[in-house]
Amino acid sequence: MARNGVVSMHWRSEKIDGFDLSPPDDEQVHVLAVDDSLVDRKVIERLLKISCCKVTAVDSGIRALQFLGLDEEKSSSVGFDDLKVDLIITDYCMPGMTGYELLKKIKESSTFREIPVVIMSSENVMARIDRCLEEGAEDFIVKPVKLSDVKRLRDYMTAREFRVKNQQIGNNNNIKNNNKRRLSARRNIWNGIVFVDDLLGMFA
Repeated sequence: MARNGVVSMHWRSEKIDGFDLSPPDDEQVHVLAVDDSLVDRKVIERLLKISCCKVTAVDSGIRALQFLGLDEEKSSSVGFDDLKVDLIITDYCMPGMTGYELLKKIKESSTFREIPVVIMSSENVMARIDRCLEEGAEDFIVKPVKLSDVKRLRDYMTAREFRVKNQQIGNNNNIKNNNKRRLSARRNIWNGIVFVDDLLGMFA
């Protein structure tokens, strides 16, 4: 059921400004689908549902930014701190804000820049494709979207999880190395103090 241009599937709980904020099931990935065409939104929702994804569908780039709490007015940012979105798929040609402009906004966000963004379009324009890929899009899908396209999206989400885990491991290793360096520095200082104390004792 649509409300304020938003369609949420599978979730049943509190909503803020028409957006469903239920904590997602860890077993299912959450995809934010953005398309001004109702028919295309229904198609992508259906394909994602078949692939066992949870879907929040919005009808514009502006609504997508509101859902993510990135709109300029910040009117919908309350309650979105723990928002889990695994992938964003958006149409390129939309009124008000294009998919390319939405992509740029997401990649400028420190919170959401690591989320894979896939662009859809009914036109196979190489300049448009290159432009989106250079800006950080994971893929460019020519409509109509097929089930094989949706299944490929999971590879991007898996790759992202791998990068995040590696980053976390790297951060943990950096912390451990810093702790080791601090301990080594303290040990060196202590050894120096003992040496000076012993040296002074020789001349006492």
